[in-house]
Amino acid sequence: MKRPVLSGALVAALLASAAPGISTTPAAAGSATATAADPTTRTVTLVGSFQDELGCETDWAPACEVTVLDPVEGSGTAYQGTFEVPEGSWEFKVALDGAWGESYPADDLPLVLEGPASLEFSFDDETGAVGVAPTGLEGPATPADEDLARDSLRQPVTREQFYFVMADRFANGDPSNDTAGIEGDRLDHGFDPADKGFYHGGDLAGIMDRLDYIEGLGTTAIWLTPSFKNRPVQGTGEDASAGYHGYWVTDFTQIDPHLGTNEEMRTLVDEAHARGMKVYFDIITNHTADVIDYEEGEYTYVDKATEPYRDAAGNAFDDRDYLGKPFPLLDPEVSFPYTPVFRTEADETVKVPDWLNDPTMYHNRGDSTWAGESSTYGDFIGLDDLFTERTEVVDGMVDIYSTWAQMGIDGFRVDTVKHVNLEFWQEFSPRVLEAARRDDEDFFMFGEVFDGNPEYLSTFTTEGELPAVIDFGFQGRVIDFAKGSATTALRTFYAQDDHYTDTDSNAYQLPTFTGNHDMGRAAMMLAGAGHEGEDLQQRVELTNELMFLTRGQPVVYYGDEQGFIGAGDDKDARQDMFATQVDSYATEPVVGARPGRWTATTPRTPSTSRSPRWAPSPRSTRRSRTGRRSTATPARTPGSTPSPGSTRTSWSSTSWWPTTRRRPPACRSRPTARGPSSPRSTVTPARPGRAPTPGWRSRWRRSRSRSTGPARR
Repeated sequence: MKRPVLSGALVAALLASAAPGISTTPAAAGSATATAADPTTRTVTLVGSFQDELGCETDWAPACEVTVLDPVEGSGTAYQGTFEVPEGSWEFKVALDGAWGESYPADDLPLVLEGPASLEFSFDDETGAVGVAPTGLEGPATPADEDLARDSLRQPVTREQFYFVMADRFANGDPSNDTAGIEGDRLDHGFDPADKGFYHGGDLAGIMDRLDYIEGLGTTAIWLTPSFKNRPVQGTGEDASAGYHGYWVTDFTQIDPHLGTNEEMRTLVDEAHARGMKVYFDIITNHTADVIDYEEGEYTYVDKATEPYRDAAGNAFDDRDYLGKPFPLLDPEVSFPYTPVFRTEADETVKVPDWLNDPTMYHNRGDSTWAGESSTYGDFIGLDDLFTERTEVVDGMVDIYSTWAQMGIDGFRVDTVKHVNLEFWQEFSPRVLEAARRDDEDFFMFGEVFDGNPEYLSTFTTEGELPAVIDFGFQGRVIDFAKGSATTALRTFYAQDDHYTDTDSNAYQLPTFTGNHDMGRAAMMLAGAGHEGEDLQQRVELTNELMFLTRGQPVVYYGDEQGFIGAGDDKDARQDMFATQVDSYATEPVVGARPGRWTATTPRTPSTSRSPRWAPSPRSTRRSRTGRRSTATPARTPGSTPSPGSTRTSWSSTSWWPTTRRRPPACRSRPTARGPSSPRSTVTPARPGRAPTPGWRSRWRRSRSRSTGPARR
């Protein structure tokens, strides 16, 4: 006998007991909340797309006696029945009392069988739980079976409250490091507090001085922008800019001297830990500072079909044939579409570790167009793009970040994940996690994938083996929601959460946010839609409430709690938290407060300082972020579709259900008979998140003279 193979869809069905039905009939319709009746007067029917295969005249037939479940003797509320279900993809639920007036759960449950199976279906009239279990499995559970039966991922990697801080703009605790000990003017050391594109003096000492403030926001994890030593300045003339943001790394082993020292970082980590807060690093694996130039003086992307890679002897080869294997010997003079060269003798050894100074460790194909092959092989308009298909690069990056993790760092946010080949993450993530979790079993990582589609985003948490990605899908939809769009987009979005579910990750691990250092702040996006004054404040509050009270791990972008709006993205969203010398920062509007040159000491605007609208205690929000979420849809006639805004989405903590209530309201999702002409549901497609474009990527703004290095970020 062929052993039936039960798919992941059946696993979801087996967990259906955690999702009791809800009422989908609006109160205006006059429906009463159902209560459990005595089982002697109750009829529970298994209904679904397989009923005719089980002997009923039609599918979805609540009056069919063939699929009625039997009361469990001595229980009073439990029913069960065993049926031989053929191979195929099915859907099912239970209907009560032979009609569609009450059914469980709210949504049809999927069931996929890769062979015929004897299955026991169950229902509990007390809780509304529906279950299914195979009865004909041969022999005891195998190790593979046991590997599927893992604990739900709620502790501890689903319960952080992040504070994302750009160190250079937060607090200047040590003015002696403002120029990093570099002689010369601002084009040498990068310090100019009056220019929003240069260093302003914030540092690790300043963060340590303000830990009371950060902790007071309810923060459990501080997320720092990249802190490694950067190229101080890139570009010339109007395109000159400094590496204050941290994304132009030259030395991956040293903290940027503008921010402090390695020892100061250790002290910050220790002091944060003493307060019960974690410290996360923002890290980069796919590019370095712009050190390598091209001899040809051209930078347009050249694809592999036009000019393949060549070994040192000039023979063409496909790099993907060597994934996980030693590469052929390469020669900078013959192996690449462009000839990599260094602008100065000092540049030949400026990067640390030393393997980063080998030009054959880079793709050398020109600037990315942000699409197709160039998305993973192209330079970020000049930033040297690492050859992440090479085992040397994988091993080198694993070694760098395993070392930092073992220093006591609690986790990583990984930059530009979508611009690296998936195989890199399949190797990098498990190895770094293994090394980090030898000392810290709670070590966690999440990646930046700038895309709003959960199906695509989840690729990196399932196939790519990263524990999580930051939830750009949530960000796009929460802003649309606050602007007044129909709630159906949120309903459809949350319905896609199962894309993230596998044996070691799920949607509850995703960090959620409303705005950031690249795209700008939520207040700016809402102000750009015409909202202002009290109206703007209320809409900003709404985005915060949705972030704090729904699934995921909320990320507060520094300055949002001060009411910062900003004039745009990139540099215009990176205001100073101390008395600014940047005129545009000092004069721009602020939510619920006056603009000016001041130092933040407490959250100062009504929209962000009062609880629970801004930052409720983590203890008070954890249950709500991991509790039940339900969507209530008004009843509709066959063929009808819901009007915009007619769907209500609500979130509730398990603990919020009144203790005197026997169960949630009954599901009345089928007020009319089902038939071939009766559509079962109408789904509104999810609105995709914004895709990155050269226009958006102003942090990588193209310079007028590539040969001297562009200004980006």
